[in-house]
Amino acid sequence: MDRQLKRNTPKRKTSILSYWTLRYFLILCIGFTIIVAGALYWIRTTSIEKGLKTAQLLGLEIAEKVTGTEDNLYIPPDLDRLVDKRTKLFNTDNYFCIMVLDNNNQLIYSKPKMTQQDVYYRLSDDLSEPRNKKFAGVTVNVTDDDQMLGKVWVMQSKKSIAYNPETMLVVCILFVALILCGWFTIYLLSRKLSRPIRQVAHAAEQIRNGNYEVNLDLNTREREMNELVESFREMSIRLQQLEEWRALSLAGVTHELKTPVTSIKGLVMAVRDDIVSPEEAKEFLDIALKESERMERMVADLLDYNAMSAGGVAVRRERIDLNLLVGEIIYQWKIAYEDKSPEIELHTPSGTLYTIGDALRIQQIIVNLLNNGLQAASDQATVFHIRLREEADSLFVDVQDNGTGITIEDQPKIFERFYRGEIKKRRTRGLGLGLTYSRLLARAQGGDLTLTSSGPEGSLFSLNLPRWSGPEKPQVEPSYRTTANA
Repeated sequence: MDRQLKRNTPKRKTSILSYWTLRYFLILCIGFTIIVAGALYWIRTTSIEKGLKTAQLLGLEIAEKVTGTEDNLYIPPDLDRLVDKRTKLFNTDNYFCIMVLDNNNQLIYSKPKMTQQDVYYRLSDDLSEPRNKKFAGVTVNVTDDDQMLGKVWVMQSKKSIAYNPETMLVVCILFVALILCGWFTIYLLSRKLSRPIRQVAHAAEQIRNGNYEVNLDLNTREREMNELVESFREMSIRLQQLEEWRALSLAGVTHELKTPVTSIKGLVMAVRDDIVSPEEAKEFLDIALKESERMERMVADLLDYNAMSAGGVAVRRERIDLNLLVGEIIYQWKIAYEDKSPEIELHTPSGTLYTIGDALRIQQIIVNLLNNGLQAASDQATVFHIRLREEADSLFVDVQDNGTGITIEDQPKIFERFYRGEIKKRRTRGLGLGLTYSRLLARAQGGDLTLTSSGPEGSLFSLNLPRWSGPEKPQVEPSYRTTANA
């Protein structure tokens, strides 16, 4: 249990500035430590090689000064002065020494002064190499006419050869300088990048708290940061517009739904309280019934739109004879509005037009266009022209009415949710979802719904549907009357 609680404990959050500067500093330290270690190893190896070569040159010079016979070596009196002069070129320590041995490995000369026992202490048992691996040494044979008289040993510690204090100081200074430069660079970059991010985060917090009027006055040289700030600024403006639109839409929907409820309530109360005569009571009830039907349609539109937006409306994809379907839709719609006697002229090309889609959804779109045209009709008789046409891989259903048309100012907005023009607001009540829902249905079938033209003589809407590209038509064509009424 304690382990589970410990695992669910949230991690401590740090700023981007401290997060990246600390980690980059650690990476720099690790990386430069590896580089310096490799450089020191290379310096050590190279210095030892050069030191041994220099020591060998000193041994050769001493061997040339030493003379004698096979049993007796002669050390010149100025050898000490020569050795002191040459050793100034070496980085000597307490372990630096020069030894001259005869053929019997007896110590003849040493610098500094040494005993025979010191020789055995410094050299291995066979006197062929230094006893301690921390020391390095070179030997030069003393010869006279190709006769070996002895040998000269020049020994020194590897530490004195490999590590020069001046070199080590320079390496350390460079190491520290590079780390500080790298850390300072990433600090400046992180600070510069974190500043706009902090401001965007602060603006996001303001938007979360309901304040959409944020001020992001940033202009950086980085294209990506400018794009981020500009996108966030546009998003905040869009959110503010959506919030204002939501409030207005909610108020509009509430008003449109409240109006028929108020009318129904007043009419029913008048009938209940016997304020009106029996004939007027019947008329009041008819009006209340029409208002309830209108409110029912508005609620249905709202539910249909919400279901479509949430992806809850299934759209079938089947082959449809468009000529037959549109004829059935016109027949059923004229029956429903027989009292208003609308006239519909159907223009179809020769041949059969097949589309791929959902017959019920196509009916909803066309019926909505016919209803809108009927509402927009002036006092004269309503006349519709429906034309079917084909273009390449698309089929079109053009619906032309003779209504009052749509103003130029309203045309770009008629497919927006809850939008209703001023003329339509005064003439009929509704939620402004019919065209929005119709376009969603058209696009769900792979087509589209557009306003082609509008003016005082009427409006022309075009329904675009994909053309069927499958096998030939069956022998028996189905009737869409049952499907359309579903």
